[in-house]
Amino acid sequence: MAAQIAAVLIFLVMFLLIIMDKIERHIITLGCAVVTMVVVFGICMHSMTALTETLNVAQIFTRGFWYTAGEASESSAGINWATIIFVAGMMIMVEGMAAAGFFRWLCMTIAKAVKYKVIPIFITFMFMSSILAMFIDSITVILFLAAVTLELADLLDFDPVPMVLAEIFCANLGGSATMCGDPPNIIVGTSLQLTFADFITNTGVLAGISLILVVIYYYLIFHKELRVKRTGKVVAEYPDPKSAITNKTSFAISTVIFLCAVVLLVTHAQTGLTVATIGLGIAIVTLITSGKNIVKVIKGVDYKTLLFFIGLFVVVGGLEQTNVLKLIAEFIGSVSGGNLYVMVAIIIWVSAIASAFVDNIPFAATMVPVIQSLAALNGVNISTLAWGLSMGTDIGGSATPIGASANVVGMSVIAKEGHIVGWGKYCKSAVPATIIVMVVATVGIWLRYC
Repeated sequence: MAAQIAAVLIFLVMFLLIIMDKIERHIITLGCAVVTMVVVFGICMHSMTALTETLNVAQIFTRGFWYTAGEASESSAGINWATIIFVAGMMIMVEGMAAAGFFRWLCMTIAKAVKYKVIPIFITFMFMSSILAMFIDSITVILFLAAVTLELADLLDFDPVPMVLAEIFCANLGGSATMCGDPPNIIVGTSLQLTFADFITNTGVLAGISLILVVIYYYLIFHKELRVKRTGKVVAEYPDPKSAITNKTSFAISTVIFLCAVVLLVTHAQTGLTVATIGLGIAIVTLITSGKNIVKVIKGVDYKTLLFFIGLFVVVGGLEQTNVLKLIAEFIGSVSGGNLYVMVAIIIWVSAIASAFVDNIPFAATMVPVIQSLAALNGVNISTLAWGLSMGTDIGGSATPIGASANVVGMSVIAKEGHIVGWGKYCKSAVPATIIVMVVATVGIWLRYC
């Protein structure tokens, strides 16, 4: 009992500190991880086994961690090193692409293709945001897309806020479609041995249907606002997309690496290569081919996020080792009466509401063992619960400015240019869109699996 109370208190303190946003979140999770190892595993449990299972270092040296040979590796508790390695590898790849000017070139090429007309740019950028976020972290997608949107807004004389708000939502939606799109999906996929194909044929279908509805929704609420000229200035010259390319050779190489990463992710169930292997391989190739940009690429990696993940997994491991998460699963099971319809609804909507106010990464990491216990206790297919968890955490975070990292980044980028967006303006457009997607996800999962 003492260990359970200590684990819960540490977890709650961690969440509270993350929400307060006064201390860098990687410092919070690492500090709470140390306290978990000392207080929960050491003082309360006196268990070296709990500590080693949570640190989970031995898993890295197993064959199944790198190559599955068509068979799923066993699920393990604690630090999900596959997630850490894969995210790190993709970060390195994205930094290489950014250094070569890939993202700015892509945005400007699309703008030129639609003849620099605001409404067509608005619609195509929503689709592009969603498609890019299927393979690249949504933070990176919004970072570059928002910057280019500001540039085009200044050139074409329109208000960039509506466009950036729509891009943020579509990036989070696109991220829900694949295993590598959003950190919560990476956690769910690697923990439950789900493949890229599993996600694209399940959450991907739901995201695709939702995207069409969301694009229509944002067009209806913003098209008049985007047609208003702010100053009435005349455009003298449009920029050449080729000017965004910093080095043609690096650009070509980074594009090939990106395409190879996509192919490997799509086929990893057939090849047996795990996401950890793919992430490490992509990182090595990117660094080898970066040339003079290698230092810039290495420095650009978000090490704080990787440390945040490690600390987070240890704290959640404390809840798992003390059976707190099993108790939560039993409670959900009793509330739902074992009814799969009710279980799916609870997971989707609780995940969505929680993720609107707290970071969806720790929430997803916490809920994965919960749905594992829930599935085992009630004899239901865990993948059904996994799709509900993924959609809830990925899309619920879109509802508020602090719900997902992409939201915070997007608001920060436009705020630096004087476009301050308050909670009222943000939520006025995002909350209805979130509800639309949550209804599609709930009904879709009910019809297909229940």
